[in-house]
Amino acid sequence: MPGAGKSTAGRHLAAALGWRFVDADVEIEQRIGLSIRAYFEREGEQAFRDLEQQVIAELVQIRPPIVLATGGGSVLREANRRALKENSVVVYLRASPEELFRRLRHDTQRPLLQVADPLRKLRELYRDRDAFYRETAHFVIETGRPSVPTLVNMILMQLELAGVVPDDERPLPGSLPSRSRR
Repeated sequence: MPGAGKSTAGRHLAAALGWRFVDADVEIEQRIGLSIRAYFEREGEQAFRDLEQQVIAELVQIRPPIVLATGGGSVLREANRRALKENSVVVYLRASPEELFRRLRHDTQRPLLQVADPLRKLRELYRDRDAFYRETAHFVIETGRPSVPTLVNMILMQLELAGVVPDDERPLPGSLPSRSRR
């Protein structure tokens, strides 16, 4: 969901693992030379989702592994859900609409939240997307209000337990070392 912490946690997770971090929305903005908000306004959501699908299909093929943050609406397309589920390990950072509203109440950059009642919109998005997030995810992490280091350690613990990353790549609790392992 928008505001769940995908980019922030993703950057810190990548640093902890010594992996490259890629934000799909930033990648899209670099390709189109516009903000997503401006592209949405000019071309519409359908054109944006088409471009997003192409970018995700490319990004999930990158090797060695990367930490990828996708836009909150990427799961709306079945092709994206399949590409993510089959070619990566997906972590759903789950937060309630009320918590997301608390985090985003002053945000002016997210096109879908520029409405009269953003909390209502977040509740609608959650209702429409939660099942897709769960379908796509290998792991669901309840975010609540932990610190970024705590959230990253929660993710790392899940990845370690599943054998996705070796336990020697996991930082010590409360620390986020930026080890370079490529």
